[in-house]
Amino acid sequence: MAGTKTYLTLTNLALNELNEVELTSSNFGSSRGVQTSAKNFVNKAVNELYLSEIEWPWLHTNGTQVVNTGQQEYTFPTAFRKADFDSFRIKPTELITNGEFTSNINSWTTVEGTPTYVSTGNGRLQLNNATVTQSISTIVNQKYNIVVRAFDTVATGQAFKIQVGTVAEGTQNLNETITVTNFGNGAILATSFVASATTTFVTINNPTTVTNMQVDFIRVSADEIPINLKYISYDAYIQGRYTIDEKNTESQYGKPLFVYRTQDHLSFGLSPIPDEDIYTVEYEYFKTHTDLSAATDTLDLPDIYSDVIVNRAKYYLYKLRNDVPMANIANAEYERGVQRIRTEMLNKQDYMKDTRVNLNTTSRTTSNTSVLTFT
Repeated sequence: MAGTKTYLTLTNLALNELNEVELTSSNFGSSRGVQTSAKNFVNKAVNELYLSEIEWPWLHTNGTQVVNTGQQEYTFPTAFRKADFDSFRIKPTELITNGEFTSNINSWTTVEGTPTYVSTGNGRLQLNNATVTQSISTIVNQKYNIVVRAFDTVATGQAFKIQVGTVAEGTQNLNETITVTNFGNGAILATSFVASATTTFVTINNPTTVTNMQVDFIRVSADEIPINLKYISYDAYIQGRYTIDEKNTESQYGKPLFVYRTQDHLSFGLSPIPDEDIYTVEYEYFKTHTDLSAATDTLDLPDIYSDVIVNRAKYYLYKLRNDVPMANIANAEYERGVQRIRTEMLNKQDYMKDTRVNLNTTSRTTSNTSVLTFT
């Protein structure tokens, strides 16, 4: 869980330990003297902790990349630090824009009626005797899967239509009825269609006067099975073991099966070169940290470890005062805290200590050295 303690709070915790005047949200941006030093030391402490390990769990995140036909290499996000190449997988790209209705019904064109957005669940489209449509780019003769979930808010068992064709409300490719008979769970329509044009219209059509029909989500993607990509080294790729695409001609294109890291480590490449704009690559990576700036900025670091940051900031503040004993105490607390995080979040131990005592010992002395012999 990400932290909730703000930049202001962390700074004031360090200042409070040294009996210095704390900052407020109104004067945080115009701080001076030791207060500014405290702010800087908090950021310094954060950077030191974050850079001490590459794979801190709170820096772990997910990345996605929609691939383009003929494009082999793709740049990692700006905040990228290290990728988990065992996590790379490729799946069909979701073609519907705002098909989850998380905050609005934008991207949908009203054909008739007055559709509205409702915040029920994670957000839904309420049809209100309305018809909406959206156009998507498709490949002629490509098979696509479509999944829709709907609710009837008064459990009357009403129905509406899902239509797919070359125009709004067109039924050239699909004309299915979805009926909600289960009030609590709603109804799910999962079917498929074959595109007959490069532009296809997906229409949600409620031809009745019923206003209680709601769409929870609608998803459309190519009928392709998600697969895990196999990692290969850049050298192996260059040496020709997997260079079916080295000529970079359309005849060498295909569904990517392999992923490699580029020489600058800032991008990844796919092999074969993608043959269609229907794929999305998903992967996991560890991100870098951006310095705290605003008083309300928070850390990814869980709150239970925020004392580690404060102790490091205190260390630098005591050094600024030339208070060596207190600086040493703060530094020792910081180091213990870092080890605690490593142990609890990375399962890393500095060493294993055998605390067993063998009482059957004898002592012998050679030269000036006393040696304990265990038997």
